[in-house]
Amino acid sequence: MASLVKDPNGSFRIEVVVPDGSRKRVRLGKLPVKTAESWHRRVEALVSDLAAGEPHGRDLASWLAELPIKLHERLVKAGLADRRAATATVTVGPFLAAWLEARKPEYKVASVRAWKQVVDGLTEFLGTAFPIAEVTPEKAEEFRQRMISDGLRPTTIHKRLQHARLMFDHAKRKKLLAENPFEYVRHRPGDASERRAYVEAADVRRVIDHAPNHDWRLLIALSRFAGLRVPSEAMSLRWQDIDWDRGRITVPCPKLEHLAGRGYRVIPLFADVRPYLEEAWDRTPEGAEYVFAEEYRRRAHGKHGWAGCNLRSTLEKIIKRAKVSQWTRLWHSMRASCETDLAREYPLAVVAKWLGNTAAVAMRHYVDVTDADFERAAVAGSKQAHKAAQQVPASRCFDSQPEPSAHEKAPAVRGLAASCDPLHNRGMEAAGVEPASRDVSAQTSTCVSGRFESRSRVPGRQGASRTSPELF
Repeated sequence: MASLVKDPNGSFRIEVVVPDGSRKRVRLGKLPVKTAESWHRRVEALVSDLAAGEPHGRDLASWLAELPIKLHERLVKAGLADRRAATATVTVGPFLAAWLEARKPEYKVASVRAWKQVVDGLTEFLGTAFPIAEVTPEKAEEFRQRMISDGLRPTTIHKRLQHARLMFDHAKRKKLLAENPFEYVRHRPGDASERRAYVEAADVRRVIDHAPNHDWRLLIALSRFAGLRVPSEAMSLRWQDIDWDRGRITVPCPKLEHLAGRGYRVIPLFADVRPYLEEAWDRTPEGAEYVFAEEYRRRAHGKHGWAGCNLRSTLEKIIKRAKVSQWTRLWHSMRASCETDLAREYPLAVVAKWLGNTAAVAMRHYVDVTDADFERAAVAGSKQAHKAAQQVPASRCFDSQPEPSAHEKAPAVRGLAASCDPLHNRGMEAAGVEPASRDVSAQTSTCVSGRFESRSRVPGRQGASRTSPELF
């Protein structure tokens, strides 16, 4: 009825005789053997149902309905399936807009904003009415080239291609596409350290001294000396989160609260933060719930979430007033500098827990090697090089070691002192495994020219005979 044939190039095809007696061919292409055999069984079932005039079973009907359009058409041409009812063509604009709308209730505002940038970019590039089934890998590569020509940073291009891959994976699951056109369109991300700077603690203290009020002093200190995300974590901090007695702070994490067990983290109440926190406590009105004044919280949290509060502009003015050189990515660089400092003193796994990221993310996006690290390593190497050298070894065992002159250079390689034969190794003859019995004469040793020579204590007289004890 149907036979599975493998061509020399590795492709499979099914030769089948349909109910009208004609022979048809269904090409499958290169597939795993088990997949090809599964196709063979289903094609035989299709022929059997058609010959008997019976409807397909539930499993076979479901398999037919879920087949991609391209493969289903091959069965239609062979007379093994009916052509699907014409459906409206799904286009890029409505599909991507519906995909984005379905995710708004579940995901963070910041995530939805990032996805919307990709949706807008794809819709502009392809056109709202472009059929989604006609988006090919070539089109996806053209979209990547467009972003490069627009001057976007490598990391931005890398991230937007990830988002596009996610969107078209959804289209593939809905059987609108046989394959994801963005599956193999990639872009190497840029170096995360290029836009990050290590901010010296002394510069930050100077900036704090020029801050307009206690809220700004505390905000800068929490970012640089405690590693809090600004504004989301700092502005979410409540007074009940401060454990003064145990010296700990429970930090709310709005960015990660959708992940199980990561809605908050506990950090030490660092000594560099405590004075500014105590000052804020003394100035906070009685009964206040949050550490920062409500006016700051309202400006920091708007329709786009914890964004758009313009804290950067004010910080730039404070830095300029303090006459400190401005660094890149003002808030992120202070948080990264905090993690860099902590990583010198504590295991990275502990520091990552305190800062609310993973060790891998910390190494790529936060921890840097600073000039102080090089200086400390150079000082340590210098101490090793200037250790007191070993004195020159004596040539004979009874000589004193020579004293080097004040300007004499220490030897590069330490020598070994001349060895002296131990007393108990002299005067013994070679023996076998069994313990031997022999006479031991009372002897004395004299060191001559660096060597011990054994002499009888009483010349011409043998000592008393003694038998060695049994070993076993």
